[in-house]
Amino acid sequence: MRFVWAVVAFVIAAVMIGAGIAQRTVFQGPSETTAAVQTEGTTAYTLVDGALLTSVPGAQTLRVEGDGQVFAAYGRTPDVEAWLSDVEYTSVTVDAEGVVRTTEVEPTAEGTAEATARSPIDSDLWLDEYEQTGTLSATLQLPGDMSVLIASDGTAPAPANVSVTWPIDDSTPWAGPLIVGGGIVLLAGLVLYLLGIRHVRRSRRPRRKGLPLPATEPISTVDGGAAKGVISDSPAGRGARVRGALGGRRALVAVPALGVSVALLAGCSADAWPQFAAPESPSPTPTVVVPEGQFPPAVTEAQAQRIVSRVSSTVAQADAALDATAVAERLSGPALAERQTNYKLRAAIPDRAALPAIPAEPVQIVLPQTTGTWPRTLMTVVESADAATPTTTIMMMTQETPWDPYKASYVGNLEASTNLPELAAEYVGATQVSPDSNFLVLAPEKVAAAYADIINNGQNSASWSTFDTANDLLLAAIQDNKTKRTDELNQTGAGTAEISFSASAGPAAPIALATLDSGAIVAVNVYESDTAKPTNADAVIKLDNNPAVKALTGVEQSATGFTTTYSDQVFFYVPGQGSDDQIRLLGYRSSLLEAKVSP
Repeated sequence: MRFVWAVVAFVIAAVMIGAGIAQRTVFQGPSETTAAVQTEGTTAYTLVDGALLTSVPGAQTLRVEGDGQVFAAYGRTPDVEAWLSDVEYTSVTVDAEGVVRTTEVEPTAEGTAEATARSPIDSDLWLDEYEQTGTLSATLQLPGDMSVLIASDGTAPAPANVSVTWPIDDSTPWAGPLIVGGGIVLLAGLVLYLLGIRHVRRSRRPRRKGLPLPATEPISTVDGGAAKGVISDSPAGRGARVRGALGGRRALVAVPALGVSVALLAGCSADAWPQFAAPESPSPTPTVVVPEGQFPPAVTEAQAQRIVSRVSSTVAQADAALDATAVAERLSGPALAERQTNYKLRAAIPDRAALPAIPAEPVQIVLPQTTGTWPRTLMTVVESADAATPTTTIMMMTQETPWDPYKASYVGNLEASTNLPELAAEYVGATQVSPDSNFLVLAPEKVAAAYADIINNGQNSASWSTFDTANDLLLAAIQDNKTKRTDELNQTGAGTAEISFSASAGPAAPIALATLDSGAIVAVNVYESDTAKPTNADAVIKLDNNPAVKALTGVEQSATGFTTTYSDQVFFYVPGQGSDDQIRLLGYRSSLLEAKVSP
C-alpha cells in the first residue's frame, strides 16, 4: 500500500510542479503592449491625445524617434489645442474599437508669421517637457484630460515614429505555491517509497532457527577467521549490513529530492507568490467643494514655481545688463515701467541702487485663476532666500494669449505684520473679480481713485473710513516724503519756490482675485506727483541736490519748475459686500517713475 501512495504522490507532485513551471514559461503572457504610430511627417507638430494614452491602464512609456532634435511636452488637452490653434498639426487618437487614427488638423485661429517658426520649448503652458537628440523616451502617468505635444524645433517636421507602451500584469501568484507544494509532495512520496522498500525487505528475510549444540561440545576457537566467519555469516550480521546499506540509500535518495525543491524555490521571484498585503495607495487629498461648472486652475503648483523661476532669472539678467527690452519679456504694466526708469537712472548715476530682485524661491502661496480662456491671472507670494535682505514679494502675473509667457504686472513687498485673508488651495484656484463688481465693498476699478483721494485730502476724504488708515504704512511713508521734499525746497529756495502734491489713479487696470470669505485681493496703480515752481519771475529751480530728476529731464535748472511722478503698486484686501471690515493694505512698492520740466 505504501507503493500505491508513493505513486499517487509522485503523480500529484509532477502535476503541481509542471503546472507551476508552465505558468512561468509557456503559459506566461507578455509583460507589455505597444501602440505604434507612424505619421506622414508633414506637419511641425503632433498631438497625441489623452484618449490614446489612457486606452490601456497603467503608466505610459512614450518613445519618439527622429533624425535630430526631438521635443515632447504634456499639458491639459484644451491648453495644448489652444497653443496649436493657429497652425496645422497631426492629431493622433484612438477610436471606439481601439484602432489608432491620425488626422491632419487645419488652423482654427488666425495665424501669424511667428506661428510658422514658433518654438515649443519653455512654454508656460506645459506641465513638463523633455528634449533629446535622435531618440526620446519618457515614462508618464497622465489622465485622460491631458495630451502630449511632439515636435522637433517648431519648423522642421515632427518625428514620424512614435510609440506608446504600457506594462501588462504577467504575474503568476500561484506558480510559487504550486512548485513548492509539489516539491513537498514529491519528498513525501520518496519517504513512502523508501518505507515500502524497507517493509518488503523485512518481509523477505530468511526465518531460520539455530541448531542446538551438545552441552558437552565446546565451541571451536582455534581458527579465529572461522569464528569471524560464523559471526559475519550469522543472520544478525547480515541484518546489520542490510540496515546500514538501507539507511545510506535513503539518505542519498532524499537529498536529490530536497535539492530539486530548493532549486525550484530559488527560481521563483516575488511575482510568483500571492500578495496578501494591501497595495499602497496615494493619500487622499482634502475634500474640496468646487462649484459646479467651475474651470480648472490656470496652472498647477509646479507650473507656478517654474514660472516664478523664469521671471526671476530673466529680470535678474536684465537688471545686470540694464536691458529694458529683455526685461519686457517677463514684466508689463507698472512693474515694467518702474524697471525701465531704474535702468535709465543707473546708466546715468553710477551709485544709483537697483530695484529689489524678484526671488525665485521658496514660493509660499500660489493662487491661480480658474479659467479656460485668456487672459489668465496668477498670484504668487515668494520669500527671499537671502538672509541679508529678507523680503516677501507678492506678484500678480498675466498670460495674455496661449503663446505668451506669464508677465508680472504688479510687484510689491508684503509687510512683516501682514495677515493675508484665507485663500483657496492652488489645486482649486480662485475666480477673477471683474473691475466693476458690486460684490465687494468697493469695486476694484474704484479702489485706486479712492486711495488717491485719501492721499490728497486725508481725514477729509469721503473714503477715509472705508480704509484701515491706522495700520497703513504707505500713507505714513507718503507723508514723510512730502515733509522731506518741502524741507529740501525751503532750504534751497529760500522762500522763492513752492511745492504742491497730488495723487491720482494710475493708468494700469486693476487685477482682483477672490478670497474664500467672498472678498478679494486687489492690485491697483496709484500715481503721486509733486510740482516745484518758483514764486517770482527772477527765480529758477535748480537740481543740484536731485541727480535723479536731473538725469530724467536732462537739464540742471528750470524757470518753470519740475514735476516728479512716483508710481505705487498697491495690494489691498477688499472685503465682500455687507462686511463691516475695512479695506486693508497688504503690501506695496513705490518708486520714481518720471520727471519733466513743468510747462
